[in-house]
Amino acid sequence: MENVNRKIKLIWDFRGPVADKTAEHHEKHLKQYSTLEGLDETLTGFQYMNEVHSLAYMVVPESEMIKVRDALKPHRGEVYE
Repeated sequence: MENVNRKIKLIWDFRGPVADKTAEHHEKHLKQYSTLEGLDETLTGFQYMNEVHSLAYMVVPESEMIKVRDALKPHRGEVYE
């Protein structure tokens, strides 16, 4: 059953020597998508994991997750707390 307040963190992983710059750039596209689609309750960001792995993410309400997942094809997701 869907929890009305639950949020899902959709994650895109980037690997290689320029992963950090790629993740940072990808976040800009996530923000653009959020604005274009009128998603009010989203949070975006990017995170450096190590020298060859960084990620970009978007946190969305669970009710929006399937729509965003199908449109943007994240690599993985997790419950956001």
